Amino acid sequence: MIRPAASSARIVVLSGAGLSAESGLGTFRDAGGLWARYDLEEVATPQGFARDPALVHDFYNARRANMTASAPNAAHEALARLSRRGGVTLVTQNIDDLLERAGARGVVHMHGDLSRALCHACGARWDAPAVMSPEAPCPDCGAAATRPDVVWFGEMPYRMEEIETALAAADLFVSVGTSGTVYPAAGFAALARAAGARTLELNLYPSGGDFDEVRTGPATQLVPDWVDEVMG
Repeated sequence: MIRPAASSARIVVLSGAGLSAESGLGTFRDAGGLWARYDLEEVATPQGFARDPALVHDFYNARRANMTASAPNAAHEALARLSRRGGVTLVTQNIDDLLERAGARGVVHMHGDLSRALCHACGARWDAPAVMSPEAPCPDCGAAATRPDVVWFGEMPYRMEEIETALAAADLFVSVGTSGTVYPAAGFAALARAAGARTLELNLYPSGGDFDEVRTGPATQLVPDWVDEVMG
C-alpha cells in the first residue's frame, strides 16, 4: 500500500467522469445517458459544429443545465480540501465546474470548461450564458461564431505544457474515476512514473493501467478516505 504523502510531497491528481457521476453527471459509457443519445461525431467535433451548430449548442445547453442542477459530492469536496494543502495540482478531464463549486483552487481543465464560451473567429473567451445559440455575437469582435469553450475530438487539450511540468516534478500521481483509454491523459501515469513518482488509481473498476496501487469503489468513499490519509 502507498503510504500517506508527506506534507511536502508534490501530488498530481487526474480526475475523469467517475468523479462527477455520483452528482448525476453521466459518463460516456452510461447506457441511456445523455451522451448515448447523440452521435459524438455530430456534437463533439469541429466538423459536427460546422455542419450543424444549432444541434451542438442544444447538446451543450442540456449539459450546462444538468451541471447547474447538480451539486458537488463528497469526492469533489475532499479534493477541494486537498487543493488548499498546497503542492497539489488538480487536473480534470471533466468540463463541469463542480470542483470549483466545492472550493477547489487552481483546477486545470484540460478539456475546457462548460461555463465558458469561446469565439472561434477571434479566440475571445467569456462566461457562457445558460443558453447559447449560433446567432449570439462575440462580445469582442461581434462575429456570430460562438461555441462552448470545450475541447472536441481532434483538438489539442489545454495547458499540456503546464500538466507535463507538474507530472515531471510529482512525487505521487493519482488517477480518479477515469477509464484510462483517452490520450494524452491515458499516458500521464507512465510519464509520472518515469519521473520517479508513485502511482495510485481510485476507480469504480480497475482501468487496467499500470499503477503501483489500485483501490476500487465509489469515488465518494475512496477519495475522502485517501485525502484523510494524506492530510493526516
